[in-house]
Amino acid sequence: MDRFQTEPKAEEISLLMDGELDAERMDGVCTGLRDAGCTATWVCYHVIGDALRGSAAPIRGFAERFHASLEAEPTVLAPRRRPAPAAVALAAAATVAAVSLVSWVALTTMPGGDARVAAAIATAKQASAIRAADARPAVDNEYVLVHQEYSPSTAIQGVRPYLRAVAAGEPDARP
Repeated sequence: MDRFQTEPKAEEISLLMDGELDAERMDGVCTGLRDAGCTATWVCYHVIGDALRGSAAPIRGFAERFHASLEAEPTVLAPRRRPAPAAVALAAAATVAAVSLVSWVALTTMPGGDARVAAAIATAKQASAIRAADARPAVDNEYVLVHQEYSPSTAIQGVRPYLRAVAAGEPDARP
């Protein structure tokens, strides 16, 4: 829409009614509809659309009567609702309870104090000093060691065939 044009053209009103008006021109056309001539064009186009669709014939003076009844209705100004003090107190109590519960669960699952942390670090250092060959249980029967994948006493019975067992004859031997 041109900056210097004050009222929209009939074509722009038609485009607005059809939903095909560009977003840039939308504000200007809507502002221009305040003019009596543009409003008459708007109403005329709606009457034409109703006639083409076969809608009921418009009742003469309906818009004026509707406007008058709308003006006659009282304006109701409702104050803002404030929540009841009991509801606020219950919400605060629930929040405190939830935070307390989460804190209690988190603190009981965390290692407590420096003594436990130091013990855990010492255990980790000791575990890293043990070689895998030293952790292997001593087996006297080599047949049992080779065939233990078929033993039903293993905890991972279904996975065992896919694992590769490595055995060394001497503790310092390398594969």
